[in-house]
Amino acid sequence: MEKSKIDSKTKKHLLNFQKAELTEHMIYKRLAESTKDTKNKKVLESIANEELKHHDFWKSYTKEKVKPNYLKVLFYFILSKILGLTFSLKLMENGEERAQISYEDISSVVPEAKQIEEEEDKHERELLGMIEEERLNYVGSIVLGLNDALVELTGALAGLTFALQNGIIIATSGLITGIAASLSMAASEYLSKRAENDERALKSAAYTGIAYIITVFFLILPYLLMPNKYFLSLIITLIIAVIIILVFNFYISVAKDLSFKSRFLEMAGISLGVAGLTFFIGFLVRITLGVSI
Repeated sequence: MEKSKIDSKTKKHLLNFQKAELTEHMIYKRLAESTKDTKNKKVLESIANEELKHHDFWKSYTKEKVKPNYLKVLFYFILSKILGLTFSLKLMENGEERAQISYEDISSVVPEAKQIEEEEDKHERELLGMIEEERLNYVGSIVLGLNDALVELTGALAGLTFALQNGIIIATSGLITGIAASLSMAASEYLSKRAENDERALKSAAYTGIAYIITVFFLILPYLLMPNKYFLSLIITLIIAVIIILVFNFYISVAKDLSFKSRFLEMAGISLGVAGLTFFIGFLVRITLGVSI
């Protein structure tokens, strides 16, 4: 079909494509201008130029000018500063809904549409894979600290809740245990990386320890806020643990292109399973030793 003979419905879809490409061009361009890393800047500029070319292609059909979605540009710019380039841009690419009609459906009108979509996806994923971010290099260390804190502390708090039945004492015990364990985990991570002659040993240890202590803070918070409602505090703590697992695994699944469901279920199952087991152990300890506070 000739460009001049596009019907109004199809033209509306093409304008949506055009606007989406211009919006993404602006996002990549703004991020490229704000980053200090030379390599990342070149990658972002390259993608920005590709998006602009695609915008120009759709414009050759619509013969109209469009404005970018400035709110979307601002949103992804801010998100990238908080959660990193890789996560933000992959989230944007994975969540695109450029139109209700697919590229394949309009290929009869725009023969190049399907090919452009395939080339765009492939090229952008290749380029996004070239972006380097420090935080993603230490995912293993963060997982170590986060997972250990969730498993160990949810278990400890569950056991302490039934054994002690005193919110302040439970929170204090959990905090002391958590701080000691975070230092221990950080030291173990440092020694492990040093044994492998990894020059990033100190940073790896820092990421492990910080991830651990932040998790500890959120897990004991309900006991500090509701010291007299220790069983309710335990339930809220377990909910917080599941939320932490949910958010973290969603972040990793997007940033590292990993399966979300299997990782989430495994991590949540282990943490809640250990909590249930130690709650039962706390019950036995209280009955056997006659602990009463």
